[in-house]
Amino acid sequence: MGRGKIEIKKIENPTNRQVTYSKRRAGIMKKAKEITVLCDAEVSLIMFSSTGKFSEYCSPSTETKKVFDRYQQLSGINLWSAQYEKMQNTLNHLKEINHKLRREVRQRMGEDLEGLDIKELRGLEQNMDEALKLVRNRKYHVISTQTDTYKKKLKNSQETHRNLMHEMEVVEDHTVFGFDDDSSNYEGVLALANGGSHMYAFRVQPSHPNLHEMGYGPHDLRLA
Repeated sequence: MGRGKIEIKKIENPTNRQVTYSKRRAGIMKKAKEITVLCDAEVSLIMFSSTGKFSEYCSPSTETKKVFDRYQQLSGINLWSAQYEKMQNTLNHLKEINHKLRREVRQRMGEDLEGLDIKELRGLEQNMDEALKLVRNRKYHVISTQTDTYKKKLKNSQETHRNLMHEMEVVEDHTVFGFDDDSSNYEGVLALANGGSHMYAFRVQPSHPNLHEMGYGPHDLRLA
């Protein structure tokens, strides 16, 4: 017995409908490949499922676009006219916007004002005043920011200067003045023996370690 005849109508069950579509799609693709090989035909097949899934087949000897072009030539139907018209309208709209913007720029520079009436001139003046206000606000903001930056730099420089002065004061506070009782000081001994003016010799001995490292040694200081 052969299979019963299937009634051709929409399958209501979504799962059964998808299974049937997948099976029949595979069968159609197989038939398209066979007719391409057996009959040397140029076949272009496009399918969309109910869920929007796209499938296609095109003979290896051609391209889908070439098949569409041949279809347009033979049928007289322009497949791209609607899309071309839409693109042309978009292009014209963009050109018009560009023309208006260029004209507005020229008018803001004081050019191309001959065709403007009093209302348009007042509107242009108001727009320029608002633009000038924005530019000035931005300028004052930049000046304020730079001023704050310079103040911070000046404050840091002053702080560094105070720290250096403090370090120098610490160095001076640690400097030792000692009496030099070195008996080899011939000039001092001779002056005292002759009853001359009292001469005292002092030796400045820096005790701060940084001064020792910098090569500062003891220095004699004589007071008469």
